[in-house]
Amino acid sequence: QVQLVESGGGLVQAGGSLRLSCAASGSNFNINDMGWFRQAPGKQRELVARITSGGSTNYANSVKGRFTISRDNAKTTVYLQMNSLKPEDTAVYYCNVRVAYYYSNNNYDYWGRGTQVTVSS
Repeated sequence: QVQLVESGGGLVQAGGSLRLSCAASGSNFNINDMGWFRQAPGKQRELVARITSGGSTNYANSVKGRFTISRDNAKTTVYLQMNSLKPEDTAVYYCNVRVAYYYSNNNYDYWGRGTQVTVSS
């Protein structure tokens, strides 16, 4: 089983910055992709950014140039640095981790509980 602990959300004015973190723990698996999704009220959950175990990244067009995703050296914690925040970035942000257990050829997705990010105009 994988446990995810998120932190770093909050209220910020437009143009400000926040940094989200998500720490994964557990045993008997390798972590592959790690990422952040968000869901605004009345909207579907959408990918914000993802980083592979090899360090390749991809971003939603709406956050390119403003957000940066990274992983620590142990590759068990993922960060999302959010700069130049806009009111439309307001949402609940969810950490997502894709793992492969040692005893399985399948990948499994786990989700954090979510952290609220609110950007005031």
